[in-house]
Amino acid sequence: MSSIERVKEELRQYEHPFFEFDAREKGNAVEMVIRSKMPNVLSPEYRITLSERDIQSSQFRWTFQKLLYDCLTDYVVELFTKNP
Repeated sequence: MSSIERVKEELRQYEHPFFEFDAREKGNAVEMVIRSKMPNVLSPEYRITLSERDIQSSQFRWTFQKLLYDCLTDYVVELFTKNP
């Protein structure tokens, strides 16, 4: 399974009422994107790049879950602390 397929496979397991998740290739890495489903948000996307080494790790499923949670937390903080 390629790195992009592996990340997309993991993302399919998560659903959120306020955010949508996607992944796209970025060179030799994969960029995970979190988007707000809410209209008129100041920061419409949160992006993080995942390295090939991290994605192919045998611990990827568990580290990915924590990473996704941490990214969501950072994104929510960013959404509510930016000045208009």
